[in-house]
Parts: sequence; structure tokens; C-alpha cells
Amino acid sequence: MANYPQLDDCSGVWTLKEVNDAVMGGYWRNHSSRGIFCGGDDEPGTIINVIDFVTLASAGDAADFGDMTGTRKHQSAFSSFTRHINIGGGTPSITNVMDYVTIMTQGNAADFGDLSANTSFLGGASNSIRGLRMGGSTPSVVNIIEYVTMTSTGNMIDFGNLTQSVGDQPQTVVSPTRAIRCGGSTGSYTNTMDSVEIMTTGNAVDFGDLAYAVGTSGGNNSSSTRGFVSAGYDGSGYVNYIQKVEMASQSNAVDFGDVSTGRGYTCNASNSVRSLTAGGNTGSRINTIDFAIFANGGAAVDFGDLNNGTAGTSGGSNAHGGLNDGYQGTRIAPIPRGGGAGQRAVYATGSNPGYSSDMEFIQINTLGNGTDFGDMTLARYGGGPSSNSTRGLAAGGYTGSGSNVIDYIEIATKGNGADFGNLTVARFNIAGGVSNDTRGVVGTGSTPSLSNTLDYVTIATIGNASDFGDLSVARSQTPGTQSNTRGVFAGARSPGYLNTIDYITIGSTGNATDFGDLLAAKGRGGGVSSTTRGVFAGGHDPSNDLNVIEYITIASTGDSTDFGDLTAARRLDGCGASNQIRGVFMGGYDAGASAYSNVLDYITIASTGNAADFGDMSVASGSGVVLSNGHGGLS
Repeated sequence: MANYPQLDDCSGVWTLKEVNDAVMGGYWRNHSSRGIFCGGDDEPGTIINVIDFVTLASAGDAADFGDMTGTRKHQSAFSSFTRHINIGGGTPSITNVMDYVTIMTQGNAADFGDLSANTSFLGGASNSIRGLRMGGSTPSVVNIIEYVTMTSTGNMIDFGNLTQSVGDQPQTVVSPTRAIRCGGSTGSYTNTMDSVEIMTTGNAVDFGDLAYAVGTSGGNNSSSTRGFVSAGYDGSGYVNYIQKVEMASQSNAVDFGDVSTGRGYTCNASNSVRSLTAGGNTGSRINTIDFAIFANGGAAVDFGDLNNGTAGTSGGSNAHGGLNDGYQGTRIAPIPRGGGAGQRAVYATGSNPGYSSDMEFIQINTLGNGTDFGDMTLARYGGGPSSNSTRGLAAGGYTGSGSNVIDYIEIATKGNGADFGNLTVARFNIAGGVSNDTRGVVGTGSTPSLSNTLDYVTIATIGNASDFGDLSVARSQTPGTQSNTRGVFAGARSPGYLNTIDYITIGSTGNATDFGDLLAAKGRGGGVSSTTRGVFAGGHDPSNDLNVIEYITIASTGDSTDFGDLTAARRLDGCGASNQIRGVFMGGYDAGASAYSNVLDYITIASTGNAADFGDMSVASGSGVVLSNGHGGLS
């Protein structure tokens, strides 16, 4: 079936002729697509952690992007539309490390997970969903294929085996469905090629032969239909030829052109039109970037220069041929946008009564029990949440003392949390967090002294929090709720209980403003919201756990109004999740039973009335962090 162009990454209006040309020619537009080049060693032989980037559609020198988590060379990489993931390599000791960056931002890499074994000189390939590791040296050459789901983080999972054990950086070319390993070394350099279907598991099959046996060249170097094996080392010297692989059928590669000079240990990046070959070793390290046109063949021409002459660098892009999904079956259905689009809630960390790193999730628009999601990096309770339509953050918490750690997850995909950055001050008993599509704000808590500090982060960008301003009173265990412009914090312990409601404008910075009052002084409640209404439930007053639910209209100011009751009185400590229609209150502590709760209650936000049973959490827990991708701050 034809490859249809990836329209949603583009600007402008497509004509039917342009769509037809893209379909028939195997190319598509990619708005501001980038090539990413990571690590390697420079001319003195020093291993570096530098990340460079270029804009693929134009020519010019590379710019600084940030740094890898450590210095590495002879690693490989693969990329999705959003992430570039480096795998393995040498420090000079061989490592199993994987780290990643978000391609359209700039900044340092974060930990992704681990390979099954320390490996260098390996191949990497991907479509928009899965990234594959193919072969490599451990230090003996291996035939291992393993994979990860790139939207999450976590360790590699077994996929199958190559037709032979191969190392010395075999090149890979990819279509949306197929990954092809090209050449490499089995002890001597080989011209064999084998392939796998990316979204299955199993062993590779023979694809054909290269025109020349070669290794030490980069990967993911393809349009959706055609791949290049560019330059490399053949056992006797560095070569400059470009070999063309037609990926739709099993056949041999042919000589297609040349890069500017013979070199090995290069890296590559590509979009549907251009193939870039960067850096490498000619006997000394070079910083040259060449580009060739997939459709034309012939000699490559100058693109620009890397910041350093390097070899053993990894490369990739958010526009290579594996990402032209079209209707090949690998592309997910269009993601709904607007109110109520997100339907997943994740309950993370918590207490029962110790510290937990566990996560479980529910689908808000259905009824049912919680299901395992993965683990955060740190066991704790009493942190603060923020989330947008794709990413959720858990900030701070108690580990025996206050923590400043911020972890994050990709909400739509199960997997473990990864390090995001740090709060300005370590603290716990936060409960309150508000967010919109771009920014998360968490506040208050204990340091162990009560705090009125509000911190904020840009959710799409990894890094430390910055000061936002202050709430009106230092306090802890304050639930939050939000629209896409305003965040509201209600009640608290300070050190007695408060009925105070404060609000902020999420997109600005500054101190909170008085909103009104709750029905009674209390803390440790939970909050949910639509774009217009905020609802607070449960909690604790000076002597009792509470089942009261009350609501406010977020765009106005004023006191709360009675909504109804929970199914059971309990201390929720911020544990509420919502889409635009339904709110779910998760777990908590029931002092009457002297036990943590696994109860899930739900309400319809736009109405009033008592909560109803939703299902049960897999483990009774309280003081967790709840993250959802459809709450009232998202539109």
C-alpha cells in the first residue's frame, strides 16, 4: 500500500497534486526537521558527550544542542518524531546505557533504560513506535535483536536474532514496517543484509547482499522506500561509495554515488529527500557533513561542518524513512484534541504505610480496576502533580526526609519514570499541583517547616523548576485544580486547618490572590476539574475524616458550594483525576478503619450529587501523585 504523507507536521495547504507526488515519490514534508549527532571521540582521541544538531532542509554548520548523560563513542541511535535515543557504546569501557533527548527542544539527555548487556559497535533502527538494537560487540560479536517502545522509558526487550553475529557498527536502513541490517563485521567485513518486520518479534531473514562488504557507517539512513549505505571501512581502507538499497523487495544493493572522501565511523541523518553523512575517521577525525539526494545518485555535496572533528558518533533525525507511516498499519489513529480528549489517569508513588515507587492507571471514561503502569525512579509519598496531554510529572515527596526530585512519564504509554530535574527546595506533603498544556506549578508543603513557595516548570522541557511566587499562607497538604488559564488551591494545614481558597494565573508568575472560602476549614482533600468547574472532595478537619464534596466556578471568585458526598470519608491528599466530564478520586487514608484505601469513586463534574463506585486500585494507598491527560487545564 502507498505511503501517505505525514501532514500534521507541516505548515501550509496541500494540493491534491502535492499529495499525489508525495505518495508516488515516497517523500513527504517535514516542518523544521532536525538531524542530531551525539558523542564520539575527537582528534586527540578524547571521548566527548557533545550533542550537535542541524536543520535538514537547509545547509549550514551544526549548532550546540546539549550534552549526553556521559562521554561515549561507538554507540548507535534511533529516533521517533519526538525523541532521539542513544544506545550502548564505550566510555571507553563498554556500557549498556541508553539516554535520550527531545529533538525539537535543546538541552541535556536523560536516562532511558538499559540494553540487556554492555554493547558497542551496534546498529539501531526504528519506526515511529519501536526502536531496535541490532547486533554489536559485547566484546564478542552477537546476533541479538531487542527493542523498546520509544514513547516510554525502560530496558530493552528480546526481539529475536540476526542471521549472523555481527558488529563494527552495521548500517541500518528503515521503512515504516521494515528494518534492514547492512554489512558490519563477523570477524571480517561482510556484504550480507537481513531484515525484520519492526512491529512483530522473531528472527531476521536474508534480504540480499551489498555491492561491497563494509562496516563502521551510521544508521537509519533512508527515505521511506530507499536506503543508503554511505562510506565505511572494508577491512583494507576507508571507502567513499554510497550503496543504494531498495527496501520494498528483497534484492541486492547497487553502487549509487560517492561522499566527498573515504571515511569510516561516520554517522547519518536523513529526511525523505536528503541523506547526510557526518564526521568520521579518514586517518584523522573530520567535521565534514555531506549530503546526497535519495532520488538522484551521484556525488554528495557539502552541507556544513560539525562543531568538532569526531568519529564513532551516533546520528538520527525526526524525519527518516521509518517515520513516514501513512497507512502502513503502524500509525495510531488521529489523537482527538480539545475538551475531554485525554482519558487516562496514573496513580504514582504513595504510602501503605511505607514509601512506594509503584504506578497504576485507569481509563477515566470507563469503569474498572487499576492496572500496573511501571515504577517511578524514587520510592516516596506526599509529592505534587502536574501534567499535560502527553506527559505527567511527580515532584518532591517524603523519603525519610524531603525530596527535590521531579520524575516524569509519558502518560499514554506504560513504562518507568525518568528524571526531569529538581524543585527549588526539597519538600513533602505537597498535594497541590496545577497545570495547563505548557506549564506545571506545584506549591506549598513542608521543608520540614511549612512553605508557601510555588515552583513552575515547562512540562515539555527537561530541567529544574523556577520560582513562581507564593501562596497567601505557608501550608501543606493543599489540593489544587485548574482551568487552562487559572490554578486554584483550596484548604490546608497551617498548622491548624484553613478554609482559604487562593488562585494564580498559570501562564504568568507572581503571588496568589484570594478566591473565596471552602464550606469549612480542612486539608488533605482531592481536586478535579473541567475547564469551567473545580471540585474538591474528602479531607480532614481537626477531628474527623470527611466525605464532603464541594465545587467552585473557576473563572469567577467566591465561596464553594455543596456538591454531594464521597462513598466513604477519607483523606485524599490531592489524589483526584479528571477528563472534562468525569472526576475520579483515588485511594486515600480512612481513619475510621485505620487503614489505607483502594476505593475509586467518580462524579460527573457538570452535575451535583453523590459519588458512585468506579472500581478498586490494585493496592490500597494514600498520599500518592495522580496525573491525568484530560483535566480541566488542557484544551
